[in-house]
Order: sequence, then C-alpha cells, then structure tokens
Amino acid sequence: MTHWNFAPELIACLLVVTGVAHWKRVNLRAKPTYALLALFCFLYISPFCAFGSALFTVRIVHDVILAAVFAPLLIASFRLEDKSLPGTLTIWTAVHAITFWGWHAPALYGFAMSSDAVFWLMQITIVATAAAWWVKVIRSPAPAAATGLLATMVTMGALGALLTFANRAYYAPHWLTTRLWGLSPMEDQQIAGIVMWAPASLVYLIAALTILYRSLDSRAPA
Repeated sequence: MTHWNFAPELIACLLVVTGVAHWKRVNLRAKPTYALLALFCFLYISPFCAFGSALFTVRIVHDVILAAVFAPLLIASFRLEDKSLPGTLTIWTAVHAITFWGWHAPALYGFAMSSDAVFWLMQITIVATAAAWWVKVIRSPAPAAATGLLATMVTMGALGALLTFANRAYYAPHWLTTRLWGLSPMEDQQIAGIVMWAPASLVYLIAALTILYRSLDSRAPA
C-alpha cells in the first residue's frame, strides 16, 4: 500500500490531460471524463500498479479493465461514438483480439515488463484497438454488434482456458514475485486464466445480451 507511482512524466501527463479536459469541457461529457481520470489514477498511480508487477493475475485484471472499462469511458468522454472509422466490425474484432493475445504471448509480455517504452506501447495499443472496436460495436446494427461482442468473449475465454490448463508457468517476470503472496507462479497463472475465462468474458456476454434485449424491446408494438 506504500508503493504509489509518482513518476514525474506520469504526473505531467495526467496534469496535461486534466488541463486539456478542463479547457475542452464544453465538448466533453463531464461524468465519463472524471471517471476516466479516476480510473487512470487507480491503474497507474495507486499501489494497484505495483501490485500488477508482482502478480500476473493483477496484470490480467489491469489489462481487462483497459479493454472493457477504460476504452468505453474514453469513447464516452470524447464522444468518439460519433466518429466514423475505416474498416469493418469484423476487422476491428480481429485486430483487437490479435493485439490482446499478442501482448500476452510470454516473450512479448516479458519484453513489455522489462522496458518502460514497450510497456506504454502495450497499454496504448490495447486501449486504442479496444476503443476502435467499441466504436464499431456501438455504430453497428444490434445483430452485428452482438456477434462482435460474442466473438470477443470467445477469444477472451480461449486465452483464459489456455492459461488455466497450461502445463507450466509461462511468465518469467512473475516467477520470483508470487511467493510473497502465498502463490506459486503456476497458481498465479491459473487464477489469471480463470479471471479471463469467467468474469472478463461475462462482461462481453452481458453487453451482447443487453444490446439484443434493447433491440427487441424497441421493435415491440406500442
């Protein structure tokens, strides 16, 4: 709880973003913007950030929050749902899935955990591809949007299952950091897999069902 991240460049970035948000407040939605800034502080400044360096499970929770919560808040704050992006929902579903899977390949993940520049590239690309994908989901007809959400649920679940049933611990950055928390590296990886397999996938399932329910309700006779 004492490991707060007050890196000067991080604080400077937060202050700049806060200043821009205040300056552009007429064009922004206030509540999502405040929530976005609070979530940024939680993910990168609070002890949760250091916790993610210790446990792979926490890092997975962190990355799922980026894709499933941070990116939608970014869209809501800057009204990005009104923007027209090139490419189809299918393409962006694939791009986001490949990006998320790629950064959690053991070699690339280890590279990101050993380099600040690569780590931030990881964070930016996960958020950017997730935001573009969510924009496409929002702008698509209900059946297509639900299909995209279910496809992402399947890719998340597949990665979670792979991590859960792996025969060894893949993530070297956490081989020496889990014991203090009463977990072996393998147990840490399995819990991370279960998080992706169940709760993370459930987010996309609920979103898909909500969209379908609303579309059916809107078609019901008055």
